[in-house]
Amino acid sequence: MSNQVMNETKERMEKAVTAYQRELATVRAGRANPSLLDKVTVEYYGAQTPLNQLSSITVPEARMLIITPYDKTALGDIEKAIQKADLGVTPTNDGSIIRITIPPLTEERRKELVKLVKKYSEDAKVAVRNIRRDANDDLKKLEKNGEMTEDELRSSTEDVQKLTDEYVSKIDEITKDKEKEIMEV
Repeated sequence: MSNQVMNETKERMEKAVTAYQRELATVRAGRANPSLLDKVTVEYYGAQTPLNQLSSITVPEARMLIITPYDKTALGDIEKAIQKADLGVTPTNDGSIIRITIPPLTEERRKELVKLVKKYSEDAKVAVRNIRRDANDDLKKLEKNGEMTEDELRSSTEDVQKLTDEYVSKIDEITKDKEKEIMEV
């Protein structure tokens, strides 16, 4: 039974780290990355539609994104949506595609981004710790119901802690890499 709790815990912690990585992908580090536009939704035929479902997004150069809409009539709406998303970039519409040139980051903006990354990192660690708490609660219930001994509980709790430490250090590693990428000029 404790194996089931451990497997669920590991799976949930893995999902928390994956969510953190997705969150980090939206933080612009001065390089063009299609994931920068992941959160952009476009008003398309009355419905909010993710940009990546309306167009192909390519990276021809390190600091440029090209958005090619599948439906050329959506160009204006896509351009407005990008401006509204407040990503710190300016789209250029040439009638058939939209170009986005990523400006180099200022020192001040880099520091803001590092702070944002640290906040996301802390949120991810809190999520992992909450998963640890849930797992420990589940293990205590098993012990209370007589499905495991006190020694097994202690051992399983230590295993959950090791798992927590492993995922927190994974988050720290990812954070360090992202900060390095942001501070790179």
